[in-house]
Amino acid sequence: MGIFPSLGEKMEKFYNNSCYKMSSFRTYFLGFLCSLFDFHELQLNSFVFQFFYYIILSVLGFLALKLSVMKTTTIRLADLDLFFTAVSASTVSSMSTVEMELFSNSQLIVITVLMLLGGEIFTSMLRFNFVRSNFAHKIKSIDSRVYDNPPNSKNFPGKIESGLLVHSQVKDEKTSSIVEDGDKSLSGEHLRNVSIKLLNHVVIRYIFLIQILGAGLIFLYVSFVPSAKEVLKNKGIQMQIFSIFTAVSTFSNCGFVPTNENMKVFKKNSGLLLFLIPQVLLGNTLFAPALRGVIWVLGKTTKRVEYGYMLNNSRELGYSYLLPGLHSFVMAIVVLVLIVFEFLFFCSMEWNSEALYGLDGNEKFVGSLFQVVNLRHTGESVFDLSIVTPAVLVVFIVMMYLPARTSFFNLEDKEVDVKNGEGETKKKKSLKGRGHDTFSPLFFLVPFVIFICMTERDKLKEDPLNFNVLSITLEVISAYANVGLTTGYHCSLQLRPDPFCKPVWYGFVGRWSPGGKLLLVVVMFLGKLRKFGK
Repeated sequence: MGIFPSLGEKMEKFYNNSCYKMSSFRTYFLGFLCSLFDFHELQLNSFVFQFFYYIILSVLGFLALKLSVMKTTTIRLADLDLFFTAVSASTVSSMSTVEMELFSNSQLIVITVLMLLGGEIFTSMLRFNFVRSNFAHKIKSIDSRVYDNPPNSKNFPGKIESGLLVHSQVKDEKTSSIVEDGDKSLSGEHLRNVSIKLLNHVVIRYIFLIQILGAGLIFLYVSFVPSAKEVLKNKGIQMQIFSIFTAVSTFSNCGFVPTNENMKVFKKNSGLLLFLIPQVLLGNTLFAPALRGVIWVLGKTTKRVEYGYMLNNSRELGYSYLLPGLHSFVMAIVVLVLIVFEFLFFCSMEWNSEALYGLDGNEKFVGSLFQVVNLRHTGESVFDLSIVTPAVLVVFIVMMYLPARTSFFNLEDKEVDVKNGEGETKKKKSLKGRGHDTFSPLFFLVPFVIFICMTERDKLKEDPLNFNVLSITLEVISAYANVGLTTGYHCSLQLRPDPFCKPVWYGFVGRWSPGGKLLLVVVMFLGKLRKFGK
């Protein structure tokens, strides 16, 4: 009868070993699934975070604009127009349905804050820290479940059901691995964490330093140049408000200006336009190359190892605007090539046109350069786009449609040297350069153009020179690209002149029906979230 106890012991041993192996397999399988879906889950979380961020920011901005003191001479603005302005500022689109000079100083300050908090560089840091904190929390949670619950054969079946069992060999191997690596692993991880914190500080200081310098230069210019100072005096705009508002709007690539005419009223002030051009580029299309350049300079001057780590491990840090050296170089070249192409094309078509009438050669050169630099994303304008040739408008639409980080190249995988915390190098596969640089999808913008044409169908029949498909398409693409360029509305183009029609200095959308305006609000939100559709 002793055979039965022996058989029972063998069965128990077989059962325990099987449970151990099944638990180990389950642990590794779950870990594999987590690693497989982590990126998509974090991307979804980032999308949800940013979606609600812009919704909440727009609603709070609307309430602040509504509750702020308005100018005594200002007619009461409709709630839809206030909400549209808040969305436009939060998404840095600069689409306008009312004249900017109707807003009081307190309302201009509200719009300035919305542009600052909605700017791409500022929100990119929010996304970066949100995803990083989520990922760190997930890893910590998995580690606590996996390694803080050692196996116990006596209550093994219960622990299998709760999913807390890990083979002791796994824990022993990890412990021995940590002991063997010693300070090396800790040093590398510590260096990475310190580099990420330092990167946050660099970007935040970059944001405020560029805007402070920009506001200072603008203030000095309007203070010492009589023609610019006279413009602000006649409009009753404080120089301090104008300088700060314009600097934040330009760097954030929003395009709002406190004057009704945008920058058209300053088209003869070439110095002011030249001050704004670098802010436009450093706030968007050239930010990635500029950030890498700033980090390189800081590394050379301070000799801190963290800056070298950022440059050598840009992909591993996970900040979307910190790109490898080759990628940054190609991006800068593409930006300059596109500017030269746009400039030459615009000058060849419009140099002697009505749009540039009354300007001398130098003013035409600087004004044209300012216009094409603002074309991609900022939307500040010195010329009346309603009188430029249709071919130029088509080129403008195409250029607005390009993403900020367009490079037209696909950087293939290749072996690169990556330095760890001890200064040693190891071979690692670099990531492809795709993902940032592809064209945005058009297919879902076409229905918006069709729906808006449906809401404005009566005006398309009665006022075809102002309301036409090309003008509506330009407005939709401009809103989607968060640019803000517009053809405006002109009473002189009416086929049946309306004696009560008054010239206005707001966007073409300001003449749309409420349904058309709401559709464009949706387009602005979609444009701000378009990076998640790639």
